[in-house]
Amino acid sequence: MTQRLFDPVLVGGQLLPNRIVLPPLTRSRATSDGVPTPLMAKYYRQRSGAGLIVAEGTVVSPQGNAYARVPGLYSREQVQGWKPVVEAAKSQGAAFYAQLWHVGRQAHSMVQPDGLAPLAPSPIPITGWGYRTPEGKRVPYETPRELTREGIREILGQFADAAANAMQAGFDGVELHAANGYLFDQFFNRSSNQRIDEYGGSVENRVRFLNEVLGALAQVIPLNRVGIRLSPSSGWMDMRDPDKRSVYSEAVRIASRRGLAYLHLVEPGIEASDDVDLGEDWIPSGELAALFDGPVIVTGGHTAETASAQIVAGVADMVGFGRLFISNPDLPHRFQHGTELQEAHADGLYSDDELGYTDYPCHPSYAPSRS
Repeated sequence: MTQRLFDPVLVGGQLLPNRIVLPPLTRSRATSDGVPTPLMAKYYRQRSGAGLIVAEGTVVSPQGNAYARVPGLYSREQVQGWKPVVEAAKSQGAAFYAQLWHVGRQAHSMVQPDGLAPLAPSPIPITGWGYRTPEGKRVPYETPRELTREGIREILGQFADAAANAMQAGFDGVELHAANGYLFDQFFNRSSNQRIDEYGGSVENRVRFLNEVLGALAQVIPLNRVGIRLSPSSGWMDMRDPDKRSVYSEAVRIASRRGLAYLHLVEPGIEASDDVDLGEDWIPSGELAALFDGPVIVTGGHTAETASAQIVAGVADMVGFGRLFISNPDLPHRFQHGTELQEAHADGLYSDDELGYTDYPCHPSYAPSRS
């Protein structure tokens, strides 16, 4: 049954060679200025046997960043740095999408370019977690500054500019990072959005930011080359709402009406990179997938067998494998031939060298193809 993973699939007008997705995985190998490096090109080339690769979270502005050595798409140097990485990722015929990212209130003044508190829909701090400083210490999150309408318009422009830069760098499309408690999620959930203007209150208002970002992107890129990632059942970073089902269903309907390339759902029971118990308000992926008229990706804890079962059941068209792809750069080959999988180790997940990044060996029988 696992052979279903190797059926071609049409995404954004492109025929992908298989249904295996390398989802976005922050690995912190860019320069301090957010410029992609040759080591990143090596990493993506090793994993280029996927049908779709979504690049690690890539910030749309310095203000939208919270972490060291993550890449950006807001400078000429970053665009140039991405070009060899894009070529490497697409070397076996995969489509390569850039994930556009703004962290909102998950940043801290110590890493903000203006030294001020980060921006968010409302001045409500994260209380259940701590911010990890560049030195590795945990400190409390700050109360963010509430975004003005002018500030929102500025961020809309940053997303549009980043999408245009992605296409210039050679990406096939972009994915909006609307999951994991980042800026889009902060607008969606009442725990972080208590605005009384047109961006807060009703479900329609709380998805307005998403709709406006898509409108801005439509000016620079076909929307059938834009995907969106959502984590509807996650409470990570204080993402709580009395009716998650309504707000995430409306976000999916917007994505469907806009004709997006795909819907990417983080499975229930996953919060960021952790396995968690299902909350009372968890939403089955199939329920939201049924609202989207287009390809659906599900990511989170799957094996080759469970992934194929999701495809056979019609819940998903593609499946992402994050943890398995970290330690098995030739994962599609191993799935297809039933070879043993390697386990990942914690060393090097967010380092700055090859350890735990590009030093996992491929199976001796693996010979990468060339598109």
